[in-house]
Amino acid sequence: MNQFILDLVSRYNPKSKNDYENALHEIIQEIALVGLWRSKFFEVGAFYGGTALRILYGLDRFSEDLDFSLLKPNPRFNLHPYLVAIQNELIASGLNAKVEQKIKHPDAKIHSAFLKTNTLETFIQIGLSEKEKKMTHVNEVMKIKVEVDIDPPPQFSTETKMLLTPLPFSVKTYTLEDLFAGKMHALLFREYKVRVKGRDWYDLVWYVAKKTPLRLTHLEARMRQSGNWTRKESLTSKSVLELLEHKIAHLNIQAALDDIQVFVRDKRKIEIWSKDFFSSLLFQLQFV
Repeated sequence: MNQFILDLVSRYNPKSKNDYENALHEIIQEIALVGLWRSKFFEVGAFYGGTALRILYGLDRFSEDLDFSLLKPNPRFNLHPYLVAIQNELIASGLNAKVEQKIKHPDAKIHSAFLKTNTLETFIQIGLSEKEKKMTHVNEVMKIKVEVDIDPPPQFSTETKMLLTPLPFSVKTYTLEDLFAGKMHALLFREYKVRVKGRDWYDLVWYVAKKTPLRLTHLEARMRQSGNWTRKESLTSKSVLELLEHKIAHLNIQAALDDIQVFVRDKRKIEIWSKDFFSSLLFQLQFV
């Protein structure tokens, strides 16, 4: 039995197979961050995205992937040494995990990899009950995507956050205002190949509730890089609200709810979701 991982899982007070999966998923993410810290990745890159919001700023939903950005563009960036550090950290923690780098076109702006571990094997390691183990297929795999943007848009700020779990370490991350800008860009322009990302809308509610202002300069930089803002004039709060209003008008609420279900434990927080509810947030958005 892996007592180290078992102690980390106990923090979550899991009650179901989904709870255990979410807990283990996040523990693997945290261990991967330790590996990146040891390898000094945060001297050249920063953590951002929904998982950064969850682990560093207290977002009350689970998240899937690990997203990073270099601090400045570097077409020669080599992800491999950092992946080796992640794998070493996972092995040292007693997890039989594989780190597989995804081979992309030489000109790709996003470098990717996957962290993979057998779900059933990990459940056995932490002494999960027979009921949950019987619900898990022998070939079921827990998978976490790691992505690094090697050509980041400018106009963002970073800060360093200290963490104590699974051991004391530090992470460089985007500030909340710039994380919000990145989330707004994803929410407005993400292409839904498979499903609506209800997580984007959940995060929007979180930012508004926290009264976090959205940094227009970084959002504009992202939109110009992606080709979603080609006007000569600067992006304004009015333009953002118009884009968001259009997005809400075409939002499939049920699809958004279907996506977010497995990432939140308190389903009461999404009972009110409707187009009218999201439209009401427009009057509460703040900008900087």
